[in-house]
Amino acid sequence: MSDFLEREWQPPHATDLGLTLSALQHGAGDPTFQWLERGTDALLTRRFGEATATLRLTQLPGGMLRARSWGDGAAAVLAAAPEICGAADDAADFDPLLPEVRAEFRRSSGMRVPRTGTVFAELVPIVLEQKVIVQQATASYRRLVLRFGEVPPGPLPPDLAARMRVAPAAAAWRRVASWDWHRAGVDPARSRTVVQLAERAGAIDRLAAQPAAVARERLESLPGVGRWTSAELAQRALGDADAVSVGDYHLRKHVGHALEGRDFSDDEMLAALEPWRGQRFRAVRLLLAAGPRRPRRGPRLEKVDYRAF
Repeated sequence: MSDFLEREWQPPHATDLGLTLSALQHGAGDPTFQWLERGTDALLTRRFGEATATLRLTQLPGGMLRARSWGDGAAAVLAAAPEICGAADDAADFDPLLPEVRAEFRRSSGMRVPRTGTVFAELVPIVLEQKVIVQQATASYRRLVLRFGEVPPGPLPPDLAARMRVAPAAAAWRRVASWDWHRAGVDPARSRTVVQLAERAGAIDRLAAQPAAVARERLESLPGVGRWTSAELAQRALGDADAVSVGDYHLRKHVGHALEGRDFSDDEMLAALEPWRGQRFRAVRLLLAAGPRRPRRGPRLEKVDYRAF
């Protein structure tokens, strides 16, 4: 079990592992992603069909990156490691336009957009985040993956062995009983969406070979997948630096406050981001990091415990 595959490489662009991989972790307790050393050493679990793998990604001195992988999916995940770390994301043509964005662009020069290529696996936790607060969704995902996932291959530190799993295969998601969804705090609409998508998992995963715009259009033709869901997916699985999460409860307001000190509608947000078309997701991340953020006031999404029904 201790045998592993390894590669080291110099990424084609400056890469900060912490800024790049942060979008792949769904809450601090995510059973498929844990930091060994925050920002520089990460442990991920992945599935490639029936094969499973554990991947360790480490930032080395001089900007080098190292990947080690275990399991029968070790070769596949090792081949994917550079793009998981954003190797395909080139920000050379990005024009910050605003002084605050330019300063943040310099500070965050190692921020890349990851491309995992595992479309269905990335889609499940995003669907669980639809129309509920993030903490509630990540808790549901953690409960389900710990219950129905597989023990990861390779050696794990003792403190992680009990709380890391490989996410269930599509067939396993289809077999989750209604009462188990209920106990995990997932309402019928979201559980039904996951099950329906699991029935099409093979076709969904093949969308990774398509341009992001084509993949998103086809995803949005599926039940339960709208613009927000396809954008969140594209930011993780497809390496799409232009995907804007239209329909997000908070995003439009934060972007509005960063640019004009007021709440925006989705249409106003898209109009304001138009000068950055092609790299609007990168612009959003830099705007939110540069601030100012929207004050914490006004109505928020209400936490609904579906297990109580």
